[in-house]
Amino acid sequence: MARLTPSSTRTTGYKGSSLPPHTGGGGDGRSGRDGGDSKPDFMPNYGERLRRARLGLAVAMTPILMLFISFTAAYLVRRGFLTFDFSNNAYIRTWVPVQLPWSWMLVNTVVLILSSVTIELARRDITRQSALAPIQSIPGVSLGDERHFPWLALTTVLGFAFLAGQLLLWNLLASRGFHLNTGPSSSFVYFLTGMHAIHLMGGVLALVFADVATLLHGPVESRRIVVDITAWYWHFMTGIWIYILVLFTFAAQ
Repeated sequence: MARLTPSSTRTTGYKGSSLPPHTGGGGDGRSGRDGGDSKPDFMPNYGERLRRARLGLAVAMTPILMLFISFTAAYLVRRGFLTFDFSNNAYIRTWVPVQLPWSWMLVNTVVLILSSVTIELARRDITRQSALAPIQSIPGVSLGDERHFPWLALTTVLGFAFLAGQLLLWNLLASRGFHLNTGPSSSFVYFLTGMHAIHLMGGVLALVFADVATLLHGPVESRRIVVDITAWYWHFMTGIWIYILVLFTFAAQ
């Protein structure tokens, strides 16, 4: 029987082995760094980041919604509160209706709804850019010179216009003699509209951040996450504003 010695063994791989070295790159793209289908470990998973960001937004919006519901409950309870009048020996209502400038509130509503439309168009546009980004990165592939309407910048302008409209709304209330400390009815009007304006201001700041990232040509996927989250938050604040209007309409001032 012939005996094989190390000197007679033909090695083509690692030392002491007759097997060829494993270079990786299987058809499934899971093994080895040199595989053509494998993804580098340092590549960020933008889809997972977007899902986590949306989940975080949902968690953040929950206490905001509960805050406005709490204000609503307190508003309705205080509105129906009766005070005993010793002079007449009877219970009376001390709630003084607020004369709201409905025409100007409707103008603000139109501005906010229009901004919700423009930010949705901005969200869809950046989503499309994100989907085409891998194709545009291929050498020799060109999709032509695409022009994008500045929906995001228009939304920012409309957001500032709404906040300016809220300042004018409060000035109109003050000119009619309804101040923050005039009574419980006017206090609730200022609190509800003021809390909405403060939360909407956070959305405006996010829009400004996204505008700056666009001007600096930041990564499209990162900009997509910011615009997507801001858009859903903006829709939420639009719904809250409509909810406040319905509350003021059917719960007679």
